[in-house]
Amino acid sequence: MTALTQQQIDAFWRDGVLIMEDAVTPEQLAGLRRDFAAWVAESRSHDAAYGEMVDGRPRFDLEPGHGPDHPALRRIASPADISDAYFDVMSASRMTDGAAELIGPDLRLHHCKINSKLPGAATQVKWHQDFLYDPHSNTDLVTALLMLDEVTEENGPLEVVPGSHKGPLLSLWHDGVFTGAVAEDKAAELSGEAVSCTGPAGSVCFMHACLLHGSAANRSERPRTLFITVYAAADAIPLTPNPVPGRHNGQIVRGREANRIRTTPFEMEVPEYPKGASFFVQQAGDG
Repeated sequence: MTALTQQQIDAFWRDGVLIMEDAVTPEQLAGLRRDFAAWVAESRSHDAAYGEMVDGRPRFDLEPGHGPDHPALRRIASPADISDAYFDVMSASRMTDGAAELIGPDLRLHHCKINSKLPGAATQVKWHQDFLYDPHSNTDLVTALLMLDEVTEENGPLEVVPGSHKGPLLSLWHDGVFTGAVAEDKAAELSGEAVSCTGPAGSVCFMHACLLHGSAANRSERPRTLFITVYAAADAIPLTPNPVPGRHNGQIVRGREANRIRTTPFEMEVPEYPKGASFFVQQAGDG
């Protein structure tokens, strides 16, 4: 039995985005929520980023204003490294099946993380395209944003411009500075074209890596937590270091290893980099 219909697959390639409900079982969702709640409770005893990823950087990121009475755990890097529940959903869920049906059949994990907007959180994500953070030899990458909570118009949903994955990649450099976002005039234009990606807990939003997207702050009293997994076709080879290192990155989760590298031409705005500019890797905001 397949996870997606042909109509859903066609809609994804037309729009660059697709929401699928019941992407995990009730038991899987409960396990994800249980572990996240434990991490939020643990964060109350910290006043700065903490924990350790495989490269030594902190795993748990706290928003300014975080405190024991008002926890604001903002991001968790590579949760599949430290949680069986998150590893299971990343590698063996209906979400995984759907990703394989979109860009597979051979599918590998690129990276995973949790982005959370707890009630009153000010976190916003400016407009960008993920492919510029995670360039590969071809564009068969999909980001699966699994909703641990119900996502509404009020609690900071992902906003996207359908069809923008077919357009050019827009520069994140402006006036010789890396901003991580498209130009402000373009962002204003995109806001007028955006649609929100909402759904009940347990739904997943599949998003093409070249789709323009952003999100606003959580204006509600309800949390909005996403388990974000980036999958790549097995024949898509990363061209830069992984922005979210993890023990399972590169693991084949469906099918098998590719025996060739496939390339895809794409159109890109080429910025004028300042003399002596250095290139560095950082995390994209996603949702």
